[in-house]
Amino acid sequence: MRWLKVVGLAAFAGVAATGVVIARDQRRRNAYTPDEVRDRLHARLAETPETPGTPETPETPEPPETADDST
Repeated sequence: MRWLKVVGLAAFAGVAATGVVIARDQRRRNAYTPDEVRDRLHARLAETPETPGTPETPETPEPPETADDST
């Protein structure tokens, strides 16, 4: 029975540690101002290579035509 308590305490410690890591990461993300976020996104966009020949908007295929059976 004692080993169940140890496993339970270890699981509780793992969940608590995960919560701390998530909270710290969220705090760091919330520290950015909207201008900083916009600047970072523009910088990431500028770093991506441009692929020639790719359309700006993907083409959607037209639906197949159905036979008109109404006579």
